[in-house]
Amino acid sequence: MLKKMLLHWKSWWRSIYKQNHFILKLGFSVLLVGLVFRLLFSRSDVILEVQETPFVQETLFSPPPVSFNLPEIVDQIGNEEQSGRCNLFIGDWIPDPTGPVYTNETCKFIEDHQNCMKNGRPDNGYLYWTWKPRNCKLPRFNPHKFLQLMSNKTWALIGDSISRNHVQSFLCVLSKVEEAIEVYHDKEYRSRRWLFPSYNFTISVIWSPFLAQAAIFEDYNGVSTSEIELHIDKLDTSWTDQFKNFDYMIFASGEWYVKTTIYYENDTVLGCHYCPKKNFTELGFNFAYRKVLGNVFNYILSSNHKGMIFFRTATPDHFENGEWFSGGSCKRTEPVKEGNFSLSEVNKILHEIELEEIDKATAKALEKGLNLKLFDITSLSLMRPDGHPGPYRHFQPFAKDKNAKVINDCLHWCLPGPIDAWNDILMEMMLNGL
Repeated sequence: MLKKMLLHWKSWWRSIYKQNHFILKLGFSVLLVGLVFRLLFSRSDVILEVQETPFVQETLFSPPPVSFNLPEIVDQIGNEEQSGRCNLFIGDWIPDPTGPVYTNETCKFIEDHQNCMKNGRPDNGYLYWTWKPRNCKLPRFNPHKFLQLMSNKTWALIGDSISRNHVQSFLCVLSKVEEAIEVYHDKEYRSRRWLFPSYNFTISVIWSPFLAQAAIFEDYNGVSTSEIELHIDKLDTSWTDQFKNFDYMIFASGEWYVKTTIYYENDTVLGCHYCPKKNFTELGFNFAYRKVLGNVFNYILSSNHKGMIFFRTATPDHFENGEWFSGGSCKRTEPVKEGNFSLSEVNKILHEIELEEIDKATAKALEKGLNLKLFDITSLSLMRPDGHPGPYRHFQPFAKDKNAKVINDCLHWCLPGPIDAWNDILMEMMLNGL
């Protein structure tokens, strides 16, 4: 009996031992797996940290010099990049061996002052770059698709000579599909309109450098005989009278506000900008620019417009070693990296006013159901000091004397040139509501 009990006890003990041995093995395995997972995730954190650190450093140490509030702008850009949000205006110029879609020989709409190749510019490397946003895919402008979408539509570019520069770029690209026919021009050929007959699509450029009513005593070469007289409380009827006729509009201004100007309000002299020979209050161009932009946006907000309206920021100039009148030039032959070329103090002020006023306006437009968009080309254009005519604003300026002193144009853009990228961005904004 005792022997039988001992055998039963041993059998029971072996069973317990086997079960416990299994439990021990299972526990050890779980512990080992947990340790492995911990190591993997810990390593993953390190990898992510290493990948993101250069990105943060690039944002912190290479901010776009476009505002007085640089820390805020840097934080905003960094957050947008890290979150993966698409901002078409934050990016880099990258090499593009395909080059432009048109040349000075295939497009007849290029004005002589922007026809750099015809005028003898010796380098062409500036033609082989394209704009690449950092968190977006930006396709090339598709003229076929654009014209199909714009059937029976109207566009207007409203502003100064940069708007005229831009409309030429537009026409050159679109004319790869169908050549535009000019159907209107004013006496000075500053305001013009073209028709693409197969699509019943018209595109206009309206000369309105202040967007407000102004008397300008200046010839085509910029020589003034008297101060500009600007009515800051009256919008320019050259565009307000046609406003309802356009489905798409691009407004732009800024550059002309730095000229000597007398300001009027209620038809009475209010003050001026840079008029030392006059006994007027110096108000500064920033005062007038903010006032007029506010009036422009208020007009748009009260319009109940059903199309799409863009406001393009002022394009920076790239004069180095002087201004246009004091020997300044732009001799660079390739783009610069972000942060390597600073905005002038004047351009900083213009850009800050633009961003503040458009920010207020777009918030109100959203409430009203209006389609008002910021077209902020300032920073991306700042990186292209190589894209201007420079001395080749003139035909073969050094043909007779290689040391000839020539006034440089470091504000307008060669065609073809960097300004063509603006069309890529516009189409993407139009198609995807960015």
